[in-house]
Amino acid sequence: MPTPVLIPVDAIARRITLIRGQRVILDVDLAELYGVSTTRFNQQVRRNIERFPEDFMFQLTKEEHDALMLQIATSKEGRGGRRKLPLVFTEAGALNAASVLKSARAIQVGIYVHRAFVQLRDLLATHKNIAKHLSELEKRVAGHDKDIAHIVATIH
Repeated sequence: MPTPVLIPVDAIARRITLIRGQRVILDVDLAELYGVSTTRFNQQVRRNIERFPEDFMFQLTKEEHDALMLQIATSKEGRGGRRKLPLVFTEAGALNAASVLKSARAIQVGIYVHRAFVQLRDLLATHKNIAKHLSELEKRVAGHDKDIAHIVATIH
């Protein structure tokens, strides 16, 4: 039995970013997590392209890639950097990627990747719930100011 791979879910969650309104992870990050080169990773994906419809994986545009380069450290063209625009994978695409790699590590890491996406989804739901409660409190408190002013005026 292979040695279990231990990757903190938080470490994976930090690699997930929002592009085109979807939470995605870069091909280079998935390749590193799955223990293969980015070239090898993308070869396997392209050999199994039927498993990756557009809602599972898409290629970044030049503008999206440039914006992403400002946020993360990546090589510039001409300095050993990428020659092609990166692929990004949604949760479903990241899990399918584990299946095309067919290694024990990929299967184990795929579980951690799935947990990271779930953790982000839960966190987002919690934040929405808190924001809703704050909004309700603001509405209630807004009326209190008028009531207090009226009471103070009556006392005077």
